[in-house]
Formats: sequence, structure tokens, C-alpha cells
Amino acid sequence: MNRRRQETESRISSFTIFCLILALALGAVGGVMRVYYRNCQIKAMRDIDVVERRIEKHQLDIRTVQMRQDQLLNLFAMRKTLEDLGTTLRPIPAGVTEKVLPSEPTAVASSNTNL
Repeated sequence: MNRRRQETESRISSFTIFCLILALALGAVGGVMRVYYRNCQIKAMRDIDVVERRIEKHQLDIRTVQMRQDQLLNLFAMRKTLEDLGTTLRPIPAGVTEKVLPSEPTAVASSNTNL
């Protein structure tokens, strides 16, 4: 009985051990690669967040500049400012102004091209 038990015991062949080692190595490499790619993905998301924050800041700056421009170009505010400064400027009546359109550009001939 003892001899039979020894013969039927499962023997692990070198091919099985090689396959197990190879599977463990592939699993370890796969895990490391997954962590590396996940870290790259997180870094990319952080970079995108930084860019989005910069875009939002620039949009806020644009709105602020537009608001300030509207305040400066407000006709009533300009009149009040000019009045406070004591300027001698007076409003121009609508019939006095003339609309001037830009003329078409003319070609300029060079006098001496062979220098």
C-alpha cells in the first residue's frame, strides 16, 4: 500500500513549475503596468483640471474687462466725468457729422528696385 501511495502521489513536473513562475511573472508585470497607466491617467486628469481652471480665470478676466469697458464707454458716465473735469467740450449735433468711408488702397510703385 505504501508503494502504491508513492506512485499515485501527484508529482509536480518542471514544466508545471515553469508555467506557474511564468504566470506569476506575467501577473506581477500586469499589476505594475496597471499602476503605471493609472498614475499616468491621474496625472493627465490633474493637468486637465489645471488648464480648465486657467480657462475659467481667463473667462472671468474677459468678463471683467468687458464690464469695465462698458462702464468707461457709457455715454452718461462720460458726460458726467467731462462735466466734473470742467472741460469745454460740447456735444456735436447729429446733422453736423459726416460719414467718411475708407478709400480703397492704391498700389505704390517702387522707384528703384535694382540696387
